[in-house]
Amino acid sequence: MTDPATSGDVHAKARTSLLYLVKQLELAVRSRLDEVLRPVSITPLQYTALTVLERRSDLSTAELARNAFVTDQSAADMVGVLESRGLVLRHPDPGDRRRRVLRLTAEGQELLDHVRADVDAVEARMLSPLAADEVDDLRRYVAACRSALSSSPPH
Repeated sequence: MTDPATSGDVHAKARTSLLYLVKQLELAVRSRLDEVLRPVSITPLQYTALTVLERRSDLSTAELARNAFVTDQSAADMVGVLESRGLVLRHPDPGDRRRRVLRLTAEGQELLDHVRADVDAVEARMLSPLAADEVDDLRRYVAACRSALSSSPPH
């Protein structure tokens, strides 16, 4: 006869870690976003940067990096690409003319508007197995986990 305590321990050891599942989810989302964004020639990270600027204009490149989950160097390179495509604009900070900040251009907004339904469809597909109250719970749980690991408040 199998000892329940022992078999429970074995099951607990064999269970997939949440960290692994979260990473798998991240990779699956990124793959779907790659497919959706390929026709407009932007990456998921560039898309994230554009959506950050859509919500919050006049960020420095370093602030954008923190909000878009990339290093300062990666953000600088990405901003260069987005600026050359006319999707973002660098301009003097209204509060400090020595500092340059970023703003989404009309072309950048048009691109976001063009892909919004497809990106929303990726999220809807991901959440399709869940009931509405479960989606709300998941959002709350993920935000709480992010907050527990974050050294600064989310933007």
